[in-house]
Amino acid sequence: MTIIPFDDRDGHIWFNGEMVDWRDAKTHVLSHGLHYASLVFEGERAYGGEIYESRLHTERLRKSAQLMDFDLPYSDDEIIAAKEQLLKMAGLKDAYIRPFAWRGSEMMAVSAQNTKIHVAIACWEWPSMFDLDAKMRGITLDISKWHRPSPESAPVHSKAAGLYMICTLSKHAAERKGFQDAMMLDYRGYIAEATGANIFFLMDDGKIHTPTADCFLNGITRKSVIKMVTDMGYEVVERHIKPEELSQVRECFLTGTAAEVTPVSQIGDHHMNPGSACRDIVENYSKMVRGQH
Repeated sequence: MTIIPFDDRDGHIWFNGEMVDWRDAKTHVLSHGLHYASLVFEGERAYGGEIYESRLHTERLRKSAQLMDFDLPYSDDEIIAAKEQLLKMAGLKDAYIRPFAWRGSEMMAVSAQNTKIHVAIACWEWPSMFDLDAKMRGITLDISKWHRPSPESAPVHSKAAGLYMICTLSKHAAERKGFQDAMMLDYRGYIAEATGANIFFLMDDGKIHTPTADCFLNGITRKSVIKMVTDMGYEVVERHIKPEELSQVRECFLTGTAAEVTPVSQIGDHHMNPGSACRDIVENYSKMVRGQH
């Protein structure tokens, strides 16, 4: 597979209020965001040229910035308009959109009150990660040694760059062992999420159970799927789930902007077969984000 580096592509990036050539969208190597992870971001998808839940993502970007003790220098409406303009300029219908904001290079220390806040938005073509048949084979998850921190230890409800460091470590370790991703526990030992997606379980009781999002991001896709499966007739139970309960799981799936709805076939030593529930949920989600119901 040919890899196209993200710093050497055609197109434009919205950068501090202006459209700039993709290759010219640069920041200094001594930016606070690079050295101290004072960067927040969003991952969004467009389907048929329409950005799914664009305003919710923009509002969460602002909330993430505020949790990191800075604010965005543009209004929500300005950011939403910039995303739409960029998508139109790129001529893309099914795409991934990445808005992000970070502290600049005016100060190089832990303290950073006087740094400029930069905002940029990029988008690129990104169709669904798998077709339905491929999705229904399910992905495999290792169980990570890294745990999600407590709310007293980190700004856990911010979509902030630094919180993904242990996700990268977890995914790399899982891939070296032959898994495709990793499931993470929280600081108490309860099941939390995968490295970049929330997790759901169809249990033996016929209900869909999902971990309480009290120390990790309550995903926008997660909330959409909870509403969707409730409308489909499932009872959704949000609670603390112990790893030993995996033996009671009939089917499992992940949710996220990139993952959409992705069935799971294995977690550690536990095997499960994605079945009719996963198929129905995958198909209904695909219709929902495309405005077909």
